[in-house]
Amino acid sequence: MTAKRKDVSTKDRASKRRNKKLNILLQRVCESPALHVRKRDLQTWIWETLSVVGIKKKRKCEVAIRIVDTPESQQLNFAYREKDKPTNVLSFPSDLPKEILLILPNKPLGDLVICLPVVLSEADEQGKTPKEHLAHLVVHGVLHLLGYDHETSAKDAAEMEALEIKIMHHLHFPDPYADR
Repeated sequence: MTAKRKDVSTKDRASKRRNKKLNILLQRVCESPALHVRKRDLQTWIWETLSVVGIKKKRKCEVAIRIVDTPESQQLNFAYREKDKPTNVLSFPSDLPKEILLILPNKPLGDLVICLPVVLSEADEQGKTPKEHLAHLVVHGVLHLLGYDHETSAKDAAEMEALEIKIMHHLHFPDPYADR
């Protein structure tokens, strides 16, 4: 009996090798039939973000993403930002000492906490698909992990927004700020 060989294109093999260099630790505390959060999508969105800001795909990276419900988002937003309401995404950049980073196989970029009910609600309010809005929030959150901050100055906000628009365009999504 002969086994059937699955024809895998060079592009598929390259994609699989590239994705092995990005380790995503995904925790789904909250789920919805309206939006299935897939690791493959997350990897694509994160790699494109890293690429646009100049981080080479040869570098092994790690991002933890936790998909949460409204109460957990509100509790974390209050604990870390003193805002007593849920939010769409929270970013916690890695702050490990250099001595530790040197011995790790992957460079941890940090953690993202994404509130699925807020994502779905905002997507509906803004006339976006849930996947489109989630992609934008992942891009936005990863930029925060890399040190970008829209709350420090108008110049920084404009720089971060321009990057988000460019990355979303590369991912074949529309300008997330077009309807403001």
